[in-house]
Amino acid sequence: MSIPPAALQKLVQEIESQAIAAQQQISIVKTQIATKQRDIRLLQLTSSELGSLSKDTNVYEGVGKMFVHTPIDAVNTRLSSEDQTLKKDISDLEKRLHYLETTHEKSREHIEQIFRGTGA
Repeated sequence: MSIPPAALQKLVQEIESQAIAAQQQISIVKTQIATKQRDIRLLQLTSSELGSLSKDTNVYEGVGKMFVHTPIDAVNTRLSSEDQTLKKDISDLEKRLHYLETTHEKSREHIEQIFRGTGA
């Protein structure tokens, strides 16, 4: 049983488009991971700088175009919360990256298998 060349070509094009889409998504996810890792480093730097201050130091956070006095403990709590959120986001993105890489690899394998099977 042989697949007609037109159907085979259409199948290869569909698989190739899936591979291309997965490759594009991989680069987007890698960029998002890098951005979130940079944000985590910034939060850790800010937290370490706050840790070097005395507890009675006035700390201000930007809110729009103004600054509001905020206790150091509240700022540390917010930084810790943001850090945990970013780490969870990175974990989710890494799972998505693994899925996309697997999809891309399987698409390539299927295309190679089709060409080997047809002898083309």
